[in-house]
Amino acid sequence: MDATADISAPPWSDVWGQDDAVAALRAAASDPASLTHAWLITGPPGSGRSTLAHAFAAALIAEPGDEQAMRQVLAGTHPDLTALRTEGVIISIKDARSLVERSYFAPSLGRYRVIVMEDADRMAERTSNVLLKALEEPPERTVWVLCAPSEADLLPTIRSRVRTLRLRDPEIADVARLIVQRTGVDPAIAEQSARHAQRHIGMAQRLATDSAARARRDETLRAVLRVRGVGDAVEVAGTIVQVATDDAKALTAERDEAERSTLLRTLGIAEGAAVPPAVRAQLSALEDDQKRRATRSLRDGIDRVLTDLQSMFRDIVVLQFGRGGDLINVELEPELRAVAQAWTPQRTLTVLDRIAETRRNLEQNVAPALALESMLVTVASGRTP
Repeated sequence: MDATADISAPPWSDVWGQDDAVAALRAAASDPASLTHAWLITGPPGSGRSTLAHAFAAALIAEPGDEQAMRQVLAGTHPDLTALRTEGVIISIKDARSLVERSYFAPSLGRYRVIVMEDADRMAERTSNVLLKALEEPPERTVWVLCAPSEADLLPTIRSRVRTLRLRDPEIADVARLIVQRTGVDPAIAEQSARHAQRHIGMAQRLATDSAARARRDETLRAVLRVRGVGDAVEVAGTIVQVATDDAKALTAERDEAERSTLLRTLGIAEGAAVPPAVRAQLSALEDDQKRRATRSLRDGIDRVLTDLQSMFRDIVVLQFGRGGDLINVELEPELRAVAQAWTPQRTLTVLDRIAETRRNLEQNVAPALALESMLVTVASGRTP
């Protein structure tokens, strides 16, 4: 198979803007003698890490030209693909052990068995240690594909056992063109959304197609700029948490109900009927999974707000150093210039450090409202509480 062939052909057609990475993986999939059996795909959020990982899995599992098998892999239904995308705060040791067990099964239908871990950066050290031997000495026809924002998000012991493929950060203009092609939105809105999403394709598409989301983002940034004291910090923190909670509920409620209905139907329980004691444990396990997913969705929502705030205070630093031609939040330029003149660069950098610390704290299960209040007090005072 020609590794330099058309990269828009299946299974690579959904991978966008990563031609070099596609060429490297096509070459690896076509040459078993040089295939590395453990990979790490890194790139910023929205760069297409998981899309590329599944395309690679399809190229490895399916025989060349077998589009039906490729579609099965891309749909996640092929028996030789095991994929983990955690919807909890962390990847559990139980989940990691399950992946390791599956990795030792021989392929049942395809050329390889492929294990894809989409959120490898969410492993604690103990969980990472579960993978070490499997990554170091995988069976001959098993390939691991880990995905993470950067190599630094994983332990050195993991990094030493994988081949890293770094994805490029797409240009704003390229993301905007893609959004216009996919959705037909006005090019100006697509450009603004790509800029505000900082090239994150999924988030840019959501902003471009959801005027309410664009309005909420603008209102949140302006509210933070108006914080002047502890009272303002508490109020704005509460608003951010409430908006993120509402968003999380909107994203998960329909799916939660569908999962519950499917489980009850599978168990032969009619809609509205009492749940027999014998099956309550299964329903309780589902509800626990859904609660963990809701927590993850809430924290992801708050993290997106913090990412937006980082972009705003980054713009202020840019203005303070006289480089105003590269703003992310162009629409706020008058307000940002006023802050840039009133603050010292050191104060702005203190706020940026505090936002980064808050993001780390939220990953450690700190209460969101308290973490945001503390961060916003720093915004108001320029000092860390």
